[in-house]
Amino acid sequence: MDSKSLLACAQRLALELPFTEHCWPFGPEYDVFKVGGKIFMLMGVVHGRPHVSLKSDPQKSLLNQQIYRSIEPGYHLNKKHWISVYAGDDISPGLIADLVNDSWNQVVDKLPKRTQKQMRPGG
Repeated sequence: MDSKSLLACAQRLALELPFTEHCWPFGPEYDVFKVGGKIFMLMGVVHGRPHVSLKSDPQKSLLNQQIYRSIEPGYHLNKKHWISVYAGDDISPGLIADLVNDSWNQVVDKLPKRTQKQMRPGG
C-alpha cells in the first residue's frame, strides 16, 4: 500500500467509527482522531514519510512489529502502547481496518461503562 492510500484508508475507516472526532490540536500537520475526548489515531509526516499512529495492545504491538516491516514503535509516543504504520507492500486495507478498529476499542474500553454502552454500535 502506498502512502496516499494508507492515509486515505485510515482516515476513512476512523471516520466511519461511531463518535469519532477529527481535529488538529497539534497544528495542521497532524490529523488527530479522538473518541470520548481521547486520541486513538494520529496521521502525519516524519522525515518525508507519512505515517499512521495507533494505540495497540502491547503484545499485539510486538507481534505486528515482528510480522510487518512497515510497523514500528509509535513515533514520539509511548512505544509500549502505540505503533506507527508506514507505507509498504506488507500493509493491506484489511490490516489497517483491524488496527484502526483495535485502537478505537482500546480507547473506548478505558472510558466509563455508561459511556462505553452509548458508543458501541448496538449498545
